[in-house]
Amino acid sequence: MDHLDEKLLGLLQANARLSFSELGRAVGLSPNAAAARVRRLETDGIIVGYTALTAPGTPGRTGLEVYIDVRLRHEVDGDDFTDRVAAIAEVVEAVHMTGAFDYLLHAFVRDTAALDRLLRTLKSDGGVAQTQTRIAMRRRAAP
Repeated sequence: MDHLDEKLLGLLQANARLSFSELGRAVGLSPNAAAARVRRLETDGIIVGYTALTAPGTPGRTGLEVYIDVRLRHEVDGDDFTDRVAAIAEVVEAVHMTGAFDYLLHAFVRDTAALDRLLRTLKSDGGVAQTQTRIAMRRRAAP
């Protein structure tokens, strides 16, 4: 793998729908040469697939489905917290709970990096003292 392959990978990661003409133009190759390199990356197992990601909160959402137990800092008002959380697109539900944690958040994030950003945002901007996160592995519809 050389620097052109790395550039092609970066372009495809940003937009997997780019044509071979667009890819070639961006890295200084003909469309056929760009196509050959992409096919080789696929054959070599570097590119393992293409996917369409949807925005959290839309039907058919993809990514990681997570449940986050949240304990608020003592000085944080629950209504203020739910107002802040309502502005976070990844969070689809916030439930006030009894027990060791104050709230249970249901969210969809693109990947673990996005989950890390969400948790950091909750702690820095949401008044959260502690979280415990669970990732949904599979879902079965109720009978």
